[in-house]
Amino acid sequence: MTVHQLRAPVASVQGTLALDLNPRQAPPELAPPDGSGRALADVVEIAPQVRGALERWALRYVQAAVEIVGGDRPVSQLLSWTTSSVYADLHRRAMLVARAGGHQPGVARVQPVRPQVVSVHTSFVSPRAAEATARIRYGARSRALALRFERRKDRWVCCAMEFA
Repeated sequence: MTVHQLRAPVASVQGTLALDLNPRQAPPELAPPDGSGRALADVVEIAPQVRGALERWALRYVQAAVEIVGGDRPVSQLLSWTTSSVYADLHRRAMLVARAGGHQPGVARVQPVRPQVVSVHTSFVSPRAAEATARIRYGARSRALALRFERRKDRWVCCAMEFA
């Protein structure tokens, strides 16, 4: 056998994603609504009051996080509710924004427009873990934030955060 016979043929679509381009004929299946008009996305059943309490807490957490990144709050305010990796990422982001804006992070309000958390939605993946999405408005612009919270001892702790 020669070397040429051992080589695999190269497909014309190598390195590309194969997509099904046929149109969908039926609408996607949705989970039953929970009474609020949203579709349920929980893996486990959660009492509405537990969901409500987490969403209210997550809204306050996200508001603090975006104010930290913008330089309006010190990162130490979320120390008890974040893992070390999330804390380090918040600190890094605050330092980058401060360096670009020429100010000290967390000393005084520096953002020209205060970020406003518009919505927070949660999905429980277990009784002690939830994932959340948030939409934050900065004046006329919006950003998204994805988070994961885990119940540790007597409190929720943010163990992952991704800005988009």
